[in-house]
Amino acid sequence: MDSFRYMEEYLGYMEAILERSPLTVREYRYDLVLFFRYLVRERDRSWRGKPLKDVDISVVDETFLQSIHLQDLYAFITYVSRVRKGSPATRARKIATLRSFFKYLKAKSRILEEDPSYELETPKLVRRLPRYLSLEESQSLLNTASESDAINQVRDTCILTLFLNCGMRLSELCGISLGDIREDTLTVLGKGAKERTIYLNPACMEALEDWLKVRPKNDKLKDPEALFTTRLGTRISSKMVQVVVKRSLRQAGLDPARYSTHKLRHTAATLMYKYGKVDIRVLQRILGHESVSTTEIYTHVDNEQLHTAVDSNPLSGRRHRSDPTPPAPDGTAGSGEEENGGT
Repeated sequence: MDSFRYMEEYLGYMEAILERSPLTVREYRYDLVLFFRYLVRERDRSWRGKPLKDVDISVVDETFLQSIHLQDLYAFITYVSRVRKGSPATRARKIATLRSFFKYLKAKSRILEEDPSYELETPKLVRRLPRYLSLEESQSLLNTASESDAINQVRDTCILTLFLNCGMRLSELCGISLGDIREDTLTVLGKGAKERTIYLNPACMEALEDWLKVRPKNDKLKDPEALFTTRLGTRISSKMVQVVVKRSLRQAGLDPARYSTHKLRHTAATLMYKYGKVDIRVLQRILGHESVSTTEIYTHVDNEQLHTAVDSNPLSGRRHRSDPTPPAPDGTAGSGEEENGGT
């Protein structure tokens, strides 16, 4: 029996049936191979002391899978934490992979009578506030891009404009084709191969119009349907877009190590919520989140809002220190008693 049969069947199921992205499936594969190598090395002393990457996992067959217990899973997660210095988020992802895999083996492959991962807990994650550009930094980034003398200035400005106004994902932007644009709407393919419609504001419409004027003609392109293309005529890649964003951030005097394409998505969401007073449910649809709980992270308040909220308290003007000549409402000197009786 092929020792990788069940893993490959599981990965195929996740991609074809549950429509997980290729990147997510690669992460599942990495996690499972790491787990099997760890467990084989722990059980077979002949592998002790050897690099984990060299461990042969061809012994992982049906019998091996049936011999795995909850204690093995805990030992692996402890190894990831102590030896590999895995963060809580890293451990949580590996636990999610293991739970999903063993659930599949029990419910779909039916080679397990009991799921060893059923009681495997997920570490508590610290929910961090998203990092984003301020309104002034966002305007500076767009201004710098539009004033650049780079050969792809118009294209790059359009890319940044869509990121900062629409809050789309990197993969969604790279996947845009000409046919996805209809008047003031744009159709993108999000997570789980789910389509959603994005409405384009005047800034996006103008940026797209400028780019389409200078975009190479279709007969010179290897992918004539791609909205964003390279000088070689191919559809722009995720890596190239990341290079564009990093370069633009650097030119605008912003730290490219602190921000990324995904941080521009955070920025768009935060600006819409903070300045546009967008309802959380509306923001959820714009960003393409399955659960509103994912969107709620953008409802954070910044220091400026905290300061404004405290100052807006109707008691903020009340004074408690005695002053022999406090100013009266009409600008003349007043008594301390009158001051204490004010609002």
